[in-house]
Amino acid sequence: MQRPRMRRVVAGAGAALVVAAGLSPAQDAAPPRVLSARDTLRINQVGSPALSPDGEWVVHTLRSRDMDGADLEAVTHVWRVRVDGTGNRQLTRGPKSATAPAWSPDGKIVAFLAARGGEADTKTQVHFLHADGGEAWRVTGHDESVRSFKFAPDGSALLFTARDPLPEDEEKRRREEGDAEVVDALHRMTHLWLHDLKSSETRRLTEGDFTVRNPDWSPDSQQIAFETRPTPTANDSWRSDVWVVDVETGERRLLHENGGSDTSPRWSPDGRTIAFASNATASSNTQHDKLHLADLDGGPTRVLLEDVDRQFTAPIWSANGRYVFWSAGEGASTGLFRVSLESGAVITASAPGGRNRAWSLSDDGTRWVWVHTSPGWPAEIHTATIDGEPVRLTDANAWLREENVQLGAVETVRWTNSGGETIEGVLTKPVGYEEGRAYPFIVNPHGGPTGASLEAFNAAAQFFAGNGYVVLQPNFRGSTNYGQAFVNANIDNWGIADYDDVMTGVDHAIAQGWADPDRLICYGWSYGGYLSAWIVTQTGRFKAVSPGAGLTNLYSMYSTNDIQDYLASFFGGTPWTATENYRAHSPITYAADVTSPVLLMHGGNDTRVPPEQSVEFYRALRDLGKDVTFVRFPREGHGIAEPLHQMDRLRRYAAFFGEHVDNPPISESQPHEAEPAETGDSGGQ
Repeated sequence: MQRPRMRRVVAGAGAALVVAAGLSPAQDAAPPRVLSARDTLRINQVGSPALSPDGEWVVHTLRSRDMDGADLEAVTHVWRVRVDGTGNRQLTRGPKSATAPAWSPDGKIVAFLAARGGEADTKTQVHFLHADGGEAWRVTGHDESVRSFKFAPDGSALLFTARDPLPEDEEKRRREEGDAEVVDALHRMTHLWLHDLKSSETRRLTEGDFTVRNPDWSPDSQQIAFETRPTPTANDSWRSDVWVVDVETGERRLLHENGGSDTSPRWSPDGRTIAFASNATASSNTQHDKLHLADLDGGPTRVLLEDVDRQFTAPIWSANGRYVFWSAGEGASTGLFRVSLESGAVITASAPGGRNRAWSLSDDGTRWVWVHTSPGWPAEIHTATIDGEPVRLTDANAWLREENVQLGAVETVRWTNSGGETIEGVLTKPVGYEEGRAYPFIVNPHGGPTGASLEAFNAAAQFFAGNGYVVLQPNFRGSTNYGQAFVNANIDNWGIADYDDVMTGVDHAIAQGWADPDRLICYGWSYGGYLSAWIVTQTGRFKAVSPGAGLTNLYSMYSTNDIQDYLASFFGGTPWTATENYRAHSPITYAADVTSPVLLMHGGNDTRVPPEQSVEFYRALRDLGKDVTFVRFPREGHGIAEPLHQMDRLRRYAAFFGEHVDNPPISESQPHEAEPAETGDSGGQ
């Protein structure tokens, strides 16, 4: 497939807002300032857009934080807006979040998930409210929390998923004998349930030693397609099959299995075909999924996109059933693609650059709604007719404009690695950037490694831009969005190919005059943490390096993380069969070569990259007399979720980097940031 170019059809943040939402710039501009660590918590988040059956309204969620509350608690609520950007209205209120909004087939009801009640263990249930407003009421009363739901196309019932409760004998054992667990002996599976909206009766549709996700109704409301996995563990995420269950009889039949991954089944409008994403490679892998089409009347499954060098994701059917759309990464953006089921021809549908997600097509196939994040503005809900220009429906972060918060310019840059290949990255320039001036420079590798940095608003990068840094986020070999060979280039090559791509990117930034070669910084999280740890063991060019949630000892990482198969897919086996490979690619092997100051950070309850990875590296560096600090964030998993911890992490970065490149933080000393910085637990220091 020829690599398409995305048509950029959205204007800059301010211009788009004035045109699409009918707003006008503030008359009295506030004094300009930059984004602070506290400001990053204020950024409101929109999501889950859904078009009404008549295509005239959109419901969506908006997550906002109480910045005056002691806990800085965030709550999500449901909003409604017309497709022309007018009539924006909040539908749900209160201290408890409301999520996953959906329209009833007749458009009279908006349904959502919420855990409303005074008890701490209140279960999440489906609630209804009239589309034109009023009080919401609870519809389901399941013993366990409802995880997802969908209306039957005929409006007669709700399909929902819920996790099984603990078996009674296990509950009794835990009460009487304690809560000791036998590893891998008990899994709480998720299954399908049907709630009749006329009788209010709920019955179980699936039961067995498997877990369910991604269900989809047939157009006639008689059958449901869904995925199964052997267990709900992360390591089994790549082992899934597609099944169909008859709503009336509960009879199940296997639609497709291949030893690998079969996901996101979606019925065609005529109910004769199910489209899904599939990958025959057993267990976890980095191979691209392809579009599969299974005929309900039998016959071989048809495979499309075998010659298309991009990842296939969840299928979206056109209203006439002639095309399937899907969203996929393309370089430093995400786009919308379309394949003809008749000819197999693929085109790039019109989509703005940046990050585009949560695509939804109207029932008549004439209008899209989605979440778009531009380079210079946080995510907003957008809509467009098939051939029309995007209209921005929300203004979730007007405070950035009203308070005159200055942001750095963002662009995609390219350079050549040592092998002559072109590598891309996203460059964020400092606020007030001056051509010809070299700035303190941060290189920030992304996680994954099968991920990609996008030319889209990034709060952390803008925080550093406000503090006078140039930030480069390289899409090194192993990244997605550049084809299968590019992804595979990282197999058995960690710390080699990606290191070369990152360091040639640093050299390019210096050659362009953006980066001061004497003030280089490196930091990253997850796989970006691995690369940061690797980089600090390979070169002394950086004045400060901060690996976050980083893999440092791949040998011990294998047995203690939750996706062992994924790790093994990169190194040709387990540590017991490829021992030297694991040792050679582990940063801890070269700890004695570290010369730069190191700041390690990790969540205390991380299961994806266990905190022992930082503990081991910290102990090695400390024993070797290196300059190292280790900050552990209690209760946190692989990401940092608690607001005080999020703020603390950014402030630690700014202080640590600034100390070593003579660049004191600007954002945290602004007048509105007079309060003292909150700090997290610094275990291990």
